[in-house]
Amino acid sequence: MASLLSIAGLLLVAAITPGPNNLVVLRTAARNGWHGALPAIAGIVAGGLALLVLVTAGAGNLFSTWPWLRVAIETGGALYLAWLGARMVTAADRDEGSMPLPGGFLGLFGFQFLNPKGWIMVLTVVAASPATGVVSSLLALAPLFACIPTLCLLLWARLGGVLARHLAVPAVRRWTDRGLGALLIFTALLLLP
Repeated sequence: MASLLSIAGLLLVAAITPGPNNLVVLRTAARNGWHGALPAIAGIVAGGLALLVLVTAGAGNLFSTWPWLRVAIETGGALYLAWLGARMVTAADRDEGSMPLPGGFLGLFGFQFLNPKGWIMVLTVVAASPATGVVSSLLALAPLFACIPTLCLLLWARLGGVLARHLAVPAVRRWTDRGLGALLIFTALLLLP
């Protein structure tokens, strides 16, 4: 029980702190209302659960066997996030209406496989979980991976919904996109191995 509480605390900290998923949900909710962010939230949570299944079923062993594979995924994912952030900054300067962020359920489901923060979180949680077998680990961890990130992302969506009326002003929207792009770049740099 204490181990699950520790894992829940780790998940809470990882899910509530700013990161790529939270920034995408914040921006989506700011543009489409917090209800408009629900497909993105569902995609993020489903992608996180898919990563959990993948790592619990043995992908973590691949990373132990071939450490370069983990470094390659982390580096590639971080560079992708930095590229998205740079595109947000430069698109805001050109006042483009659409930024290159993934969107919707499928876009954000797939985005989880490129998100280094997601991989790190799943690998850390599975490593911290008591080794009790694949099925029992999934039965213990899946509810935590479904509930905690969902609640945290709903909070970020609510914040985005509150910001929506301010973002109707083009100058405010441009500066917000620049700021979110810069945060995404900063997050990506922190995630580089």
